[in-house]
Amino acid sequence: MSTAIYWRALDRFRDTVVAHPEREAVIYADGRTAAGLPEYRQLTYAELDEWSDTIAEQFTAAGVTPGMRTIVLVRPGPELYAVLYGLFKIGSVPVVIDPGMGMFKMLRCLQAADAEAFIGVAEAQALRIVFRAYFRKVKIAVTVGRCLWRGPTLEGWGRKPAAPLPDREPAPDDEPLLIAYTTGSTGPAKAVVLTHGNISAMIDQVDAAREHVPPGTSLITAPVVGILELLLGSRCVMPPLIPSKVGATDPAHVVDAVGRFGVRTMFASPAVLIPLLRHIEETGAELPTLDSVYSGGAPVPDWCIEGLRRVLPEHARVYSGYGSTEALPMATIESRELLGELVEQAHNGSGVCVGRPALHVRARIIPVTDDPLPTWADVEARTVDLALSRGIGELVVSGPNVSTRYLWPEQANLVGKIVDGDIVWHRTGDLAWLDDEGRIRFCGRKSQRLDTAAGPMFTVQVEQVFNTLPGVARTALVGVGDRGAQRPVLCVELEAGADQQEIEDQLSKRRDEFEITTPVTGFLFHPKFPVDIRHNAKIGRERLTVWAAKQLSE
Repeated sequence: MSTAIYWRALDRFRDTVVAHPEREAVIYADGRTAAGLPEYRQLTYAELDEWSDTIAEQFTAAGVTPGMRTIVLVRPGPELYAVLYGLFKIGSVPVVIDPGMGMFKMLRCLQAADAEAFIGVAEAQALRIVFRAYFRKVKIAVTVGRCLWRGPTLEGWGRKPAAPLPDREPAPDDEPLLIAYTTGSTGPAKAVVLTHGNISAMIDQVDAAREHVPPGTSLITAPVVGILELLLGSRCVMPPLIPSKVGATDPAHVVDAVGRFGVRTMFASPAVLIPLLRHIEETGAELPTLDSVYSGGAPVPDWCIEGLRRVLPEHARVYSGYGSTEALPMATIESRELLGELVEQAHNGSGVCVGRPALHVRARIIPVTDDPLPTWADVEARTVDLALSRGIGELVVSGPNVSTRYLWPEQANLVGKIVDGDIVWHRTGDLAWLDDEGRIRFCGRKSQRLDTAAGPMFTVQVEQVFNTLPGVARTALVGVGDRGAQRPVLCVELEAGADQQEIEDQLSKRRDEFEITTPVTGFLFHPKFPVDIRHNAKIGRERLTVWAAKQLSE
């Protein structure tokens, strides 16, 4: 009997299948009720296990082997998890990407993945056929949903395997498990190699953050979170949402799902949490079962955290999380620690506190540079004094959950990783400083820093000073002109009904109160900031810079 490489963490999944075969694994929206609310269907752990076994069996018969990369372009839902777990079971490496990055950027990224197998919805298959030059190595293609051409379909494979899967052997911790692309919202998209050890560490960190309390039922708005929750034995509830438009998620559907299924934990970006808070405040809706809320994707405004504390049960915990595709999570902080002194310090220009490093994660600050730093000796050889940037530098992290390499582009490894003996440090591209308690104070992206005649300026650090003003929805600091002489300009998005002239007067007064904000030369009012694709929350400062330059030249 042949053997197949398997993912050690799958034993957690198997344990749940054996102990609770009838427990719902995925509860997903499918249609609407007569009242207009989402109608849900359910897939049990036993059913998901059988279905993923079938997919593993069929892929193996089609020629997919351990280590072979498989492009997965499947919408979030039960099919996605069945496909991913089926591939995990045979050691094939799924390649996942956010299609919202734009068609040609996505095609270039998928071409670089060098995949030999492809599974996707009909639209994705059409793209593969039209742009076949980008997928020359693909020899196995499977369609999810309606198929308008010949070829195998996920539905045609059925959901029950013909025989038990072959015996399995554990994969080494450094074996690739998943290739996940960054969105490219603040730089070129990169193919991140996540290993068996990385994902196993993430599971342990999530479990530890919850104090090893079983999660029960979790609301899922990000696919990677669903992977981890299923390994922890959760009932995963998936409300209706569009992955590329997470901010369009109807908060009424979130409230309905929490109440209908007794959701205890949820992960969401600020683009989901802010409308949810406003909906609860306007309607008086209650979420009595919710024990914990985790925010990620972009810094959640402190006023939103404070608002959630008011409307949620007293015992509920609200966590602001910090991480990236390469390192999830990096840090987290709970609302009871964050609100108060730390928020006040952020409003006075100290940067946003994102908490202490996650379990087994180490964090350091290095001088700001765009140059490659291949080894730690190269870091130590630099004579740049952090005092010149007020102690703020680039945050680098290492730990069992931190990806140590990129599949593509190769150049990203040179500029994004630092080898330190057996340790590989990941350069986050974020600017921060560490306080006396080891907490990370986030000040902005390195690529978005300003280099002015008065010295360096950091976006988030400055913006927090102005975001406190009533009538201001959010701000974005941009630099117009050449580096070394950039003109710092604050773009401002107003709340509905705010008086622009009155707000401009308040912004001017606020600017003069702090040394780090006095260099700001002017204010430009923008109707609606551009934001990132995945979380609909990260501000597109690069686009605002172009807009601001045009405004100032007119």
